[in-house]
Amino acid sequence: MAKPTPVFTRETFRFFKELGRNNRKAWMDENRERYQSTVVQPFRRLLEELTPAVLGLEARFDASGRTGPNFSRINRDIRFAKDKTPYKTQMYLKFSVPAPGNGETGQLYVGLSTNTVTAGFRIYSGGKRKESVLAVTGQARVQAEPGWVNKQKKRLSLRYESY
Repeated sequence: MAKPTPVFTRETFRFFKELGRNNRKAWMDENRERYQSTVVQPFRRLLEELTPAVLGLEARFDASGRTGPNFSRINRDIRFAKDKTPYKTQMYLKFSVPAPGNGETGQLYVGLSTNTVTAGFRIYSGGKRKESVLAVTGQARVQAEPGWVNKQKKRLSLRYESY
């Protein structure tokens, strides 16, 4: 069996490290193609690879591939910030289910920064658990397999930090 090709490489992390040291528009303009090839395209590939599994959990997850609903923006909103550096040194891919109105009920996400990969979920229910797809889906799975959940909690707590 062929070894899978990694989605993200050292070049991806190197890009974010260099951006952190050179967080200026001129540098970003010179490195825009590199940003596309080492960050944007790998994130798009990850979206394509994860979409079938995510939609298998819940068909209403947004997998449109748009900036905003699925991808974070590289540009920072600096209008009211003391830190005026124009670019973020991290990027996220997220899948969310739109909530009634303008919100969302939760997210599955993968994030990358200068030296970290983050993966997890967030549940936004505003006290209305029945509206949160992740809460409803997760609750059923936790109740069905409590032994497995406890085993995973112990295993993950040894290596990962919750925040």
